[in-house]
Amino acid sequence: MSVQFNVVERGKPGSPETPKKFYPSIVASGKISQRDVAKRAAEMSTVSIGDTAAVVENFLTIIAQELAKGNIVQLGEFGSFWLRTETEGAETAEEVRASQIKNILVKFTPGKEFQQVLDAITFEKA
Repeated sequence: MSVQFNVVERGKPGSPETPKKFYPSIVASGKISQRDVAKRAAEMSTVSIGDTAAVVENFLTIIAQELAKGNIVQLGEFGSFWLRTETEGAETAEEVRASQIKNILVKFTPGKEFQQVLDAITFEKA
């Protein structure tokens, strides 16, 4: 599989005097909707598209609920979802407060089989 990239010029955040550099930036080749995912899954099994769509919807709800509980969601060889935060620091441990959490990010760590697919991707300039 091949993924295209564009060239973008970026400066160093917070340091406008630092010379800008050029970086490759992946170009999305399209989107696939939740319905299309359900349709493809139904085509690969004996389950109807409606049943598959319901399972996908429930699956996504469960992932969000479990992350909101602070759990890591492990999905076998696919990988794991977990939460990370963007925070402000404090001078001492005693001064740390929940208000220092500025943003919550969902992170994904691919499993072994998923990583093998990622490792096989080739890149070409758009």
